Amino acid sequence: MTPTFEALPIAFADDERRPLAQPSAEPLTGEIMTAARILTEELDGRIVTGTWECQPGMSRWEFTERGEFIHVLAGRMVVTEDGAHPVELVKGSTAVFPLGWKGTWDVTETLRKVFVVYRP
Repeated sequence: MTPTFEALPIAFADDERRPLAQPSAEPLTGEIMTAARILTEELDGRIVTGTWECQPGMSRWEFTERGEFIHVLAGRMVVTEDGAHPVELVKGSTAVFPLGWKGTWDVTETLRKVFVVYRP
């Protein structure tokens, strides 16, 4: 069976919302609420897929133990890798944050994304 889901219309309940925190990222502008729904977990958790939503705010991300592929379904954010130019991601954008990526995410409109997290 091929797992499928419609990520954009998923409604997150209040009890599914959590403040952004380590080990994922460090909020830089106060509390930032997020919600996630896991679709699959494979290879002992080394590959995880799902959808994620994040309120506006700035945070620091360091992909030292995992990498991530994302596809933005709604919203807007500017990602700035340390020492690089800012990149704006909007609905339809796809990005890869490889192992070793460090920088900031500035979510300017509530962001909804599909993600694949991979660990070596």
